[in-house]
Amino acid sequence: MNRLQRPDGVTLAYRVHNPQASGIPILLTHGFGATAGMWDRNVDALSADRPVIVWDLRGHGSSDAPADMAHYSERLSVEDMAAVLDAAGAQRAVIGGMSLGGYLSLAFHLAHPQRVAALLLVDSGPGYRNDEARAGWNDWVERQAAKLERGEALSGITAETGQAVHAHPEGLPRAARGIMAQHDARVIESLGDITVPALVVVGAQDTKFLAPADYLQRRIPNAHKVVIDDAGHAANMDQPEVFNTAVGDFLDRL
Repeated sequence: MNRLQRPDGVTLAYRVHNPQASGIPILLTHGFGATAGMWDRNVDALSADRPVIVWDLRGHGSSDAPADMAHYSERLSVEDMAAVLDAAGAQRAVIGGMSLGGYLSLAFHLAHPQRVAALLLVDSGPGYRNDEARAGWNDWVERQAAKLERGEALSGITAETGQAVHAHPEGLPRAARGIMAQHDARVIESLGDITVPALVVVGAQDTKFLAPADYLQRRIPNAHKVVIDDAGHAANMDQPEVFNTAVGDFLDRL
């Protein structure tokens, strides 16, 4: 993995596959509790004719996990994504991610729409417009963070978290509270303003995210949805060949 130091001193780990390719680059952001390794079965196919950039969020994988909570937020994560693109020499890219990574991709589009060629949203949702629903989500996030601090496993471990190796696992609860918790409806309210093509991918067995995937398809003007059979919350890992074909077809149409 390459290393990138941010202005606040936090070092991020990232990798660029096929950096010399001429196609529009793709930036892929993993889900909470996962690492860039969750894309290992996808990068060869997706990078055949374009650079594919993967990275580890703060508190995850080989990236730093500072003790100060001030180093964790949605805003900082979005700016980390921009910095990784800069380091890879990509002014504009397809911005994609799974679960939390998909939400951050939408937040990135809100902050830097001129840098987004298209969106790839995998087993993800747009956040909450309703304050009560958002509070319920944040309560769940806090319970997960507390479990991690007690050394317990995350609820509903799936493929992407099961494969993850974290250099600083103590950073995960901080990342949960700082990055995964939500504070407003900016992202969900921005969906109608997205003008770039979007591919929404969801596993047929990912029951909690089937409705959010439908919502994303309805609200994003130029969105197409693919439901992958025999796949759960990490559809790209459960059915990599089907996922790679669907994403490859989407990229070819750009």
